[in-house]
Amino acid sequence: VHLVESGGGLVEAGGSLTLSCAASGFSFDDYSVAWYRQVPGTGTEREGVSCINVSDGDAWYSASVTGRAIISTNNAKNTVYLQIDSLKPEDTGVYYCAAKYYGPAMTPDQAIINLKAHFDSWGQGTQVTVST
Repeated sequence: VHLVESGGGLVEAGGSLTLSCAASGFSFDDYSVAWYRQVPGTGTEREGVSCINVSDGDAWYSASVTGRAIISTNNAKNTVYLQIDSLKPEDTGVYYCAAKYYGPAMTPDQAIINLKAHFDSWGQGTQVTVST
């Protein structure tokens, strides 16, 4: 599994960003794809932000982004997007994506927990910095 995150940047509070997670070497079609945020230098773990089951579009969002984020897919581009609106300083961090095939039995809220524990091909992530 090879994933590349992009789309981060420096944004003022209240702005929007769309992050991209592009896959190569495999197809996302039946995968669960999750986004995580980690704040470097704080000792905190990666926090699950959102997850989507690509096959049926079933999605989960953390309480911190519910109502402000949309996770979506472009199967033709083998890419999953995370759009976050009304950005807050607490959205700052490095955003990573992870993916795994679980089949229809795994809901996205379950997948995001399982991926965090078992995914071992983490990329470089993409930095999001929200200024006040």
